This record gives sequence, structure tokens and C-alpha cells, in this order.
Amino acid sequence: MSLSQEEAFARIRLLRSPNIGPVSYRQLLRRFGTAEAAIKALPDLAQRGGAPYRAASPEGIAEEISQVRRAKARYLFHDQPDYPALLAELDSAPPILTWRGDLSLASRPCVAMVGARNASAAAIKLARDFASALSQAGFTVVSGLARGIDGAAHRGALPATIGVIASGIDVTYPPEHAELQEEVASRGLLIAEQMPGTEPRGRHFPSRNRIIAGPASGTLVVEAAPKSGSLITARLAAEAGREVMAIPGSPLDGRATGCNQLIRDGAVLVQAPEDVIELLSGFDGTPRSTFREAAPAYIFGDDELADAEPADVSALLTTAPVAVDELIRQSGEAAAAVQLALLELEIAGRLVRHAGGRVSLAA
Repeated sequence: MSLSQEEAFARIRLLRSPNIGPVSYRQLLRRFGTAEAAIKALPDLAQRGGAPYRAASPEGIAEEISQVRRAKARYLFHDQPDYPALLAELDSAPPILTWRGDLSLASRPCVAMVGARNASAAAIKLARDFASALSQAGFTVVSGLARGIDGAAHRGALPATIGVIASGIDVTYPPEHAELQEEVASRGLLIAEQMPGTEPRGRHFPSRNRIIAGPASGTLVVEAAPKSGSLITARLAAEAGREVMAIPGSPLDGRATGCNQLIRDGAVLVQAPEDVIELLSGFDGTPRSTFREAAPAYIFGDDELADAEPADVSALLTTAPVAVDELIRQSGEAAAAVQLALLELEIAGRLVRHAGGRVSLAA
């Protein structure tokens, strides 16, 4: 679709306003039709949720747009035709991305590759060889430009690779990957969700991981310790209904524990690039891996949300996360009415959204 400059500006301003995340952003567009109309409604919605509100300033957005231009980057909105189709299927898909490079790479079949930062020399070579073979087979390799496995995957796949960073599009992290990040941006594709100038923080990395897994029909974990970010990416891929694959390792090496655990829990064991190619070439949306069932999601039409009146669900909420569909069942209210009530609480800063379609009151 073609956006006017005014609507594009308003969309950026809406997303940068306090307490607006991917879910609330889309719900606001469904209810009000345009970002400009949604911004005008924010103070009233927040007041009904129990708090005052001030949207992001136009001056701040104008400065952000200037920063994106200085970085030689561009914006990509969630409903534009070049937005990655599989990523768009996620409820938490980023409404706006900034990017540099060859955007067509995101339209090709993609495979995510992740693994340990302090990877072994053997695993780094394996990741580089796998990425090279997968790119030659027509896949785009997606990874996070971190040390270790990520960097090896990008180097092996160039130019058929997408780097997803946890910082702004103009910030390099880690510093020693400055040359690699620039090479990915100039020969492959570099993607960022955060505002330009944003330094990476701990909370940004799980958000980045969903964008690594999102465009790919499968995620391959090469080497990973328990409770690592790579396992978070694998879990996100599984919740989205994608393949989860892992390369087994020695039980004597702690860096292989995460991969062995994934395989034990239902991920597909792969030992050669041909295994990945065979698995993903026939992917029809039904993964062979049984690592984890997809998270439930309640679907409702645009008209339902536009016409809804908010339900009273505050008594059902605590600081413990609960699934939205459970709130719908227990309240006996229409799905759109519950979603609108949650939207008002979120804009007021009283609600937190969690992975798997769960919500809780803010602590």
C-alpha cells in the first residue's frame, strides 16, 4: 500500500508514544482507521484506563526521521507489500522497521541460525559451512550479528543474509563487528526495530530474537548453553508454528547442553545442511518438530474491534500473567470488548503484555 507522508509520520509518532507496543498499535489502527485519529484518541483512552497521557512530540519524530536519513536507512511499515510475510503473521510483529540493504532478501525462503557467543572453533566452522550451503541452495540466512555462531552464519551466507540488531540502525554492537555489520548492510540486509541512536539493552535482545525467528520457516540452533538467548529464539519459533532444529553435541561440553535439550524436547536433529534443506523445502506450515505447541491466539475481525465497548475485566487481573483467551472465557464478554479494556489499561501504563498472548497488571 502507499502511505501519505502525513500518515507515515503519524504512524511513527503513534508507535513511539508511551505504552504503545505492537499489539496495541494494531488495535488502535483497527479501531480508529488512521494513526492520526488514534493519536487524538490516546488521552481519552488513557483517562478511561486511569491515567493522564501525552503522546510523543512531533519535534522528536522529525528528528528521528532525520537520523534515519543520515544513516542511509529507510522505514518499512507492517502493511507494506515488501514486509516479510511470515514475520507479519506474528501477533507481536514489529509495526515499523528500519532497514539498509537488499530488502528482497526477506522475500526469499529464510532460515534462522543462532547459537553460543563463546562458541567452540568446531561449531563456528560448522555454522559457517551450514550457512554457505544453505545460501547456495537459495535460502536467506537470518541471524543476530552477535559474537560466535551469529557472526559465522553471516560470513558464510553473505550476501544472502539478514542481520537483525538490538540497537538503532545507526549503532554497531558488538563493536568488533563494525566491519561485518557494515558488510551485511551493504551486501545483505540490516534490520532494526529500535529508534536510531538506541544503544542495546538487555530487554532489547528477546525482542530482537522474535524478529530473527519471525521471517524464517525454521530456526537452527548450532551450539547453545541452557537458558541462553538461542533457546529463547527456538521457543519463539516453535510458538509461531515453525520448525525447530538443533545440531547435537557431546554431553561433556556444556555448550552443547542446550541443543541436546532441544532435541530431547522435540526439536529435529540435523547433522548436515541437506537435512535442513529437505526439511524446509517441504515446509507447509505444519512443523515436524514437537518442541512446543503453538501459543493460542484469539482472532477477531476489524469491525468487531471498531464497534466494541470495553468490558470490565480489571477484577480478573493480577500481577501474575494470564492468557487473554482465559480472560475472555472467564469474563463471558465478547473478545473485542475484552481486548479494548486491555488496550485502555495498557495505554494508561497499568497493563503489561507477555509472550504467548498473556497479560498482567503492571507491578
